[in-house]
Amino acid sequence: MSHRPPEAERLPALAEPGGELDRLLRDGVRTVGAGAVWAVGDAGGTLGGGSHGVLGQGPYAGLVPGPDTLYDLASLTKIVALWPCAGVLRQSGRLPLDEPLGRWWQPAAGHPSGAVTVRQLLAHTAGMLPRTRFERRYGRDLAAIRTGVIAAPLHREPGAAVEYTDRAAVLLTYLVEDLGSAPLDRLAARWVWRPLGMADTRYGPLDTAATARTAPTEYEESVGAHLRGVVHDPSARLLGGVSGNAGAFSTARDLARFLTALLAPPPQLPWGEPWITESLREQTGGLAPARGLSWLYAPGTEPAEGTFVHYGFTGTGIWVSRRLGRWALLLTNKVHYDRTTQPLTDLRNAFRRAVFG
Repeated sequence: MSHRPPEAERLPALAEPGGELDRLLRDGVRTVGAGAVWAVGDAGGTLGGGSHGVLGQGPYAGLVPGPDTLYDLASLTKIVALWPCAGVLRQSGRLPLDEPLGRWWQPAAGHPSGAVTVRQLLAHTAGMLPRTRFERRYGRDLAAIRTGVIAAPLHREPGAAVEYTDRAAVLLTYLVEDLGSAPLDRLAARWVWRPLGMADTRYGPLDTAATARTAPTEYEESVGAHLRGVVHDPSARLLGGVSGNAGAFSTARDLARFLTALLAPPPQLPWGEPWITESLREQTGGLAPARGLSWLYAPGTEPAEGTFVHYGFTGTGIWVSRRLGRWALLLTNKVHYDRTTQPLTDLRNAFRRAVFG
């Protein structure tokens, strides 16, 4: 039996080969200048998709993207790894959302971070310092970085403003790993990726075979080459490649499975319906910009429309609307070419309008 609601009937026509979405992405990728893969779907699965462009310059000029191309997800790691793992702990009663950390998590007791809550960390209202720069502040020792992140002074009073920061995700990584008694990569594989059949999704550094189908990102002076199969984000790289703020690699095929599960959660999923429902609603108490838990309301939409998005700095993006019963993904390696953001922003907005209205 199909899960597709009546309002989703327009989407298959948009997504057919050579259709409106395919033409939009083909022309948009020429402007953006990056290899891109796109897909759209609903609770029944993928309705259509395609790929355009090439994956790079120089030695990468002959590589074309496809559904099995691995992309550095950058901040989408927060969604495909950290957020669902937090949901498992929440639904099992181990992760209180509104109790200050210092009252129940011993490492935060007596530190500024002890005054913030998990809900504030996920909604980016915790008042934490907006920049990471861990090596400059704490050196390269992992224990010193952990201590420094937990003990750092707050930038603002918790709950006073919405400010997106990777530091909140790193702090939450330590908390989730402590409660889950394992590193985040193992928790994500156990609770998220294996249950959904996301066989391509993993943290780096990637092995030789996986690297061969990975989109390259930015040129890194310290290694004298473009990063490929190694996380682009310097903070996640400093942390060994496994962090809640960045570090995961995935394909369009796997992300389609993940997004489909947000609309039709399998009953055995340990972070399913209650967590998704709680997260995909306003969590910032009237502060702007409104956010859910880890998710951002899509720019250009009203919160009442319930269209959520998350982007990655490397050029990735995913959208979901439970009200409309549809999802979309657009994976690029824009950062490989340059850091100019406006062409990609324009393409993302046009893509979102076409899919969600």
